[in-house]
Amino acid sequence: MSKTILVLGATGGIGGALAREALTRGWTVRALVRDPAKAARDWQGSPAPEWVRGDAMVRADVVGAAGGVAAIVHAVNPPGYRNWSQLVLPMIDNTIAAARAAGGARIVLPGTIYNYDAASTPIVDERTPQQSKGRKGRIRTEMERRLADAAPDVPSLVVRAGDFFGPGAQQTWFAQALAKPPLERIVSPGRAGVGHGWAYLPDLAEAMVRLMDLPAGALAPAERVQFGGVWDGDGSGMISAIRRAAGRPDLPVKRFPWWLMRLLAPFGGFPREVVEVSGFWRHPVRLDNARLVTLLGEEPHTPLDTAVAAALQDMRP
Repeated sequence: MSKTILVLGATGGIGGALAREALTRGWTVRALVRDPAKAARDWQGSPAPEWVRGDAMVRADVVGAAGGVAAIVHAVNPPGYRNWSQLVLPMIDNTIAAARAAGGARIVLPGTIYNYDAASTPIVDERTPQQSKGRKGRIRTEMERRLADAAPDVPSLVVRAGDFFGPGAQQTWFAQALAKPPLERIVSPGRAGVGHGWAYLPDLAEAMVRLMDLPAGALAPAERVQFGGVWDGDGSGMISAIRRAAGRPDLPVKRFPWWLMRLLAPFGGFPREVVEVSGFWRHPVRLDNARLVTLLGEEPHTPLDTAVAAALQDMRP
């Protein structure tokens, strides 16, 4: 099997973490970016991908970069998430076309919980019906449907995880609310007593690359697995871990202003986006990782305090 992968989104959180993990495990990593010189500066002092100039929204660029690869990691979003709903599906279509042109490269997609209805789905596994009531979730469901329809000619692997945190995870609830620097308070979006799932990026990246390393035939043509990650059973675990890592047991906790977001949501932008996923902070949605554990024997796991300390260190100026 070829040990070359193409990463779309290597300058982002999960794309970057996966590229780094793949390099340490002997993969040749090719990364499609709009500005190779800028991307390379962020990787100084460490093994880096082969940077290829191009745009994931241009099909010819993706097809050209995918020649000879065994897998394409689709961890990319439109710049600044602008026109997300109009561009996401054409982008996954470009990746499918590139994988087909490469002779059936496997597409690897970081999945989300937004494909589900939070109020009626306390547990998610690979068989759980995707019945999202939100626009974002319906689009993500359509992405996965297109991947499934492309199999077996174009195999795929969706690894679903909770909210990201860790080095490189910047546009996240952890980095922008709970532990936003300078860390003078914790802004908690969750309700007291409601569980929430988290994914430490280095652990998630390790799981994804180990899945890619499995021998031919181990994965289904359209494989779906859930990454259990860190389950905070009552919503207080992450808050306590941040306080311990910061050495601030008295760090105050403020509630996220959902009332203001609901008031502003009709005008679009950030408030509309967060209100759409607010149900996942009001209802517990836990990921069942049994299929992942069957395939790997275990799920990579960094102790919570170690993981939170690394995340806070990465966010310091």
